[in-house]
Amino acid sequence: MATVSLSTLKPGEFAVIAALHTDEALYHRLAAMGFRIGKNIELVRRAKFAGPLHVRIGTTDIMLRRIDAQRIDVTPSNIPQ
Repeated sequence: MATVSLSTLKPGEFAVIAALHTDEALYHRLAAMGFRIGKNIELVRRAKFAGPLHVRIGTTDIMLRRIDAQRIDVTPSNIPQ
């Protein structure tokens, strides 16, 4: 299945993290919050006016800037895991 940017998912959609295209500092910050290749992620909601994205990894809820979400490639999934 093709990968897409995390920022393109719609609320309620699930995906698996495929790649992180970031600098080293952002990579470590995202990894500390649970963003790792192969992890399942859900887009919970999108804030209005190009605001942050509310995502869930496991039981952790995170607000993520859209510019950072654009650097995360995911593979869409139909099944929450």
